[in-house]
Amino acid sequence: MAEGISDEVLFERYRGGDTGALRTLVERYHGELIRFLYRLVGDQAGAEDVFQEAFLQVHLSAASFDATRRFRPWLFTIAANKGRDHLRKKGRRRTLELSAPVGGDDGETFVDLLEMDIAQPDAKMDTEEMNKKVQRAVEMLSPTLREILLLAYFNRLSYAAISDELEIPLGTVKSRLHAAVASFAKAWERVQAEGMAE
Repeated sequence: MAEGISDEVLFERYRGGDTGALRTLVERYHGELIRFLYRLVGDQAGAEDVFQEAFLQVHLSAASFDATRRFRPWLFTIAANKGRDHLRKKGRRRTLELSAPVGGDDGETFVDLLEMDIAQPDAKMDTEEMNKKVQRAVEMLSPTLREILLLAYFNRLSYAAISDELEIPLGTVKSRLHAAVASFAKAWERVQAEGMAE
């Protein structure tokens, strides 16, 4: 069926009047995009709403899509913009639920993924408590830095893939990610200090 057909070919078919082609793209990206949006906006209902808004925008902007470019980065850029709009409308800071496992079978944490020299948490600290602390630290970052951390460390995207998805130069990806890691390290220290003060 549509399994072996590229996103770009499907989208061209949709632009040519095949509405089923867009339905295929919606189904193809539902899981991945919902996970990304859930981390971006902080709740499942919001993620579903933004997902629908993103595909509505894809429909409305279909004529302006540059057929020489890839569909996926265009879709993720639209979704990220809609996610930011959603957060502005809600007038609150973004929250990130980190209930999904952040590491492999070895219990690797988000902090381990950042490869920073941070003291290990108390061995008695359970995963849920660790996730809450990581969530608080991530929430302290600006939306721009938060987004790049999500793409790099949760979606495990390469610099080149992030550059494509956000449509920014590779050098900008590297400098933002460097700034994000440094900001996270400071935020993590503050969260750890809060924990000691409690």
